[in-house]
Amino acid sequence: MRDDGPDPASRSADGEHPVTSDDLDRRLDELSGELRLLMPATTVLVAFLLTVPFQSGWEGEDGTSRVAYLVAFLSALAAVVLFGGVSAYHRLRGYPYDKEGLLRTANRQAVGGIALLALALGSAAFLVVRVLFGDVLAVIATSALAALAVVTWGALPLSRRRRAGRR
Repeated sequence: MRDDGPDPASRSADGEHPVTSDDLDRRLDELSGELRLLMPATTVLVAFLLTVPFQSGWEGEDGTSRVAYLVAFLSALAAVVLFGGVSAYHRLRGYPYDKEGLLRTANRQAVGGIALLALALGSAAFLVVRVLFGDVLAVIATSALAALAVVTWGALPLSRRRRAGRR
């Protein structure tokens, strides 16, 4: 893994000033709020995926559907693990809290969880659209969803971060 210097989570907004305890508290609160949105959505996806193999007709699905299901299911479960890892780290690390270390670890886990959630959503979309409408539309819909996730969850925030760094 490359080391590009200090983690953005440990720098002040202007990149020049030391991070205060209030800054760390605010960032942890923001991250907690974000995870409160992501965790239930991911858990609902896992719950849906848990029911799929037990539906009548699933036995007749081919290898492509089964692979799409496996990717969706395992990546959704891994996303839950990473999103929950923030709480586990916080609980098991205990006092005295290393807020900066927690924030650095939590940010990495959240980004990994978001990437896995995007993979799970794409795979689940492929599976559902394929069953309902066939391969061609499944590929088109999944590609459109993947592009939307890459742009809104990746390219847009990173380009704005890069632009903010030039000011």
